[in-house]
Amino acid sequence: MTEGNQTVVSQFLLLGLPIPPEQQHLFYSLFLAMYLITVMGNLIIIILILLDSHLHTPMYLFLSNLSFSDLCFSSVTMPKLLQNMQSQDPSIPYAGCLAQIYFFLFFGDLGNFLLVAMAYDRYVAICFPLHYNSIMSPKLCVSLVLLSWVLTTFHAMLHTLLMARLSFCKDNVIPHYFCDMSALLKLSCSDTYVNEVVIFIVVSIFLILPFALIIMSYVRIVSSILKVPSSQGIRKAFSTCGSHLSVVSLFYGTVIGLYLCPSANNSTVKDTVMSLMYTVVTPMLNPFIYSLRNRDIKEALERIFCKKKIQLNL
Repeated sequence: MTEGNQTVVSQFLLLGLPIPPEQQHLFYSLFLAMYLITVMGNLIIIILILLDSHLHTPMYLFLSNLSFSDLCFSSVTMPKLLQNMQSQDPSIPYAGCLAQIYFFLFFGDLGNFLLVAMAYDRYVAICFPLHYNSIMSPKLCVSLVLLSWVLTTFHAMLHTLLMARLSFCKDNVIPHYFCDMSALLKLSCSDTYVNEVVIFIVVSIFLILPFALIIMSYVRIVSSILKVPSSQGIRKAFSTCGSHLSVVSLFYGTVIGLYLCPSANNSTVKDTVMSLMYTVVTPMLNPFIYSLRNRDIKEALERIFCKKKIQLNL
């Protein structure tokens, strides 16, 4: 589309993953399997929490929202990636690209804030066990979830609107498998200074601050655990936090590695692999981490299956 003397981009081309043509089918099958596992795993967690009244607690309210966030976060990029691997037309419309940016930021940030809420829940459970029910009231838990949704809506909308004001001229090839915001800024023929300043400020608030709050929570938790004389108490406390710590390490490890520790040669391959880690691998692994290391989830599964078995026998 032409506007004045400038050619305005109406669609972008996603280069996708640097995979040799002869290995396309193999990787397509791999990513399809990973996506299906992500969808099924997170759906099972959500359904279990809805069906089992024993899991109607603050921790599992946050976990159900995190599973929903992971499911949607993976769905923002994976279907398009799979489609492009089978198609000769790797294009995405301009409006579709903006929509992908919005939902990518929304569900990515939602998981970020929910991890903070879960860290606070563990902090209260271990440091103030006698006051847990009064502190983690249903009103506070619902407020924390709603606040997470409101903040992520604001953040995603802010960046999407700032991106919409930019002009894109001749170059429309994105060296990525989704509409990555940093890649789009490099393609723009407008002044991106405002976008870059806002990204710097917002990343400091929406990524580093939540990570710092989680670290502070666990410093207090470890301090409290070390005061417990019983080795059984220490094991129990660590077992309640192990799943959450694993998820936090996966999520922040890959995000910080990608955005705060960029490679010296600005490697596109490295960025793509790191992006795959937190958009594909982490959402897939989270249900396994919570189900394999969490006794409550295992017991809920047993109760559901036993109930179904009894109903079938009757």
